[in-house]
Amino acid sequence: MPRKKMLSRNRPRDSVRAAKPLRLLPKAATGIQGLDEITRGGLPKGRTTLVCGTAGCGKTMFAMEFLVRGAQQYGEPGVFISFEESAEDLAQNVASMGFDLNALIARKKVVVDHIRVVKSEIEETGSFDLEGLFIRLGLAIDSIGAKRVVLDTLEALFGGFSNAAILRAEIRRLFEWLKERGVTAIVTGERGDGALTRHGLEEYVSDCVILLDHRVVNQLTARRLRIVKYRGSVHGTDEYPFLIGATGISVVPITSIRLDHRASSEVVSSGVPTLDKALGGGGFYRSSTILISGGAGTGKSSLAGHFVAEAGGRRERSLYIALEESQSEIVRNMKSIGLQLAPLVATDMLRFHVSRPTAQGLEMHLAMIHELVVDYRPQVVVVDSITSLLSMGSISEVTSMIVRLVDFFKMNGITAVMTALIPTGEETETTGVNVSSLVDTWLTLRNSEIKGVRARALSVVKARGMGHSNQLHEFVMSKKGVELKSDAWSRKYA
Repeated sequence: MPRKKMLSRNRPRDSVRAAKPLRLLPKAATGIQGLDEITRGGLPKGRTTLVCGTAGCGKTMFAMEFLVRGAQQYGEPGVFISFEESAEDLAQNVASMGFDLNALIARKKVVVDHIRVVKSEIEETGSFDLEGLFIRLGLAIDSIGAKRVVLDTLEALFGGFSNAAILRAEIRRLFEWLKERGVTAIVTGERGDGALTRHGLEEYVSDCVILLDHRVVNQLTARRLRIVKYRGSVHGTDEYPFLIGATGISVVPITSIRLDHRASSEVVSSGVPTLDKALGGGGFYRSSTILISGGAGTGKSSLAGHFVAEAGGRRERSLYIALEESQSEIVRNMKSIGLQLAPLVATDMLRFHVSRPTAQGLEMHLAMIHELVVDYRPQVVVVDSITSLLSMGSISEVTSMIVRLVDFFKMNGITAVMTALIPTGEETETTGVNVSSLVDTWLTLRNSEIKGVRARALSVVKARGMGHSNQLHEFVMSKKGVELKSDAWSRKYA
């Protein structure tokens, strides 16, 4: 007879049963760029989220984009109840972000209702409740089958009442009513003195709390977002810079949690054949990061220009972020070494973004670059130069920004070239911003005066994964472009 398998006496009988999959908290994607990554999927579905902050931090814009994106991208109609602005004013305001609110209203995708609350007309009594609001809101939800609801703002609704007992009871009742209706709701609130909200209750009855901040640092404004709490879900806990731009809100995650970027084995030319040979592999690995450092006038931007021109020849889009020169100056100067960038600009294969470092803070520069990359989708990005950012922060702050930027480029499969200025008298193998360990390829340039001749030299400090040259090469720029001389520097100038 076949032998029966016996269960171990020490092993619980229930353990042999198939484990039931855990039921995770369902989420509603916001469609807000970067936010769904931080929240690991969106806001809690069928629950209420509190968005709080001071005046001008972007609460209404945040809530409106959540509603509009839901209707446009996820097939979830929404109701926006405003206690401060009319539907006409709201439609004009969100038009700056490219949203046609009136069209969504006409298609019955969105309902906007302005409920006027005048403090002088309110008589505070013990029997006051929100029954009238519930009826009006319920009718609006049923009229379009809304899945999302926004109430903007609680202070305008309860501002005329000082009875704390009534306020707390009705706020709690409001949140419970929204949960019973099964809608994913955002309630906005003003920040209180020393507390997240003025009434001090909303943050406790909300399932998710998002704090928006609009601060001034070194005379420059910066917007930041932080998830204070999120019941039933892991989430990013840092402060994240965000922008309100022509296409909506974009939130910039600090960095990727894991170093799991996909490494490409494809090699792309630097645009300088002799440099490709010195690198040993025929160029740079795609999706890698290249640092070109050197003193003033050594040819850093010229090498970057060759790489951009070569990318254009492959019909790849390039984004050139210039922090020191204007677009017309760069295009003109590149002509002196035989590079014609104007045709690439005309065909949108090359796009410039020119900005002084002092125009905005470090985090806003980072957020702007994120937005440009997402909008343009380039294969190549040039940042010229990263050392100019030191005027906006300390070395550690600039290094932190570059780390996040390099991480972002790698996550998006972008081959990035960054230039760095080395002050006169300092060692050539320094960067000034402590990012040499982050990059995959590091080229150093120098000017030397030997035997009455002023000459440029290039060396490959490192090129990960490639058997690169260890020689110092003469670096020549002419009307034909950049070229590395085959003769080693030591043999020519010894």
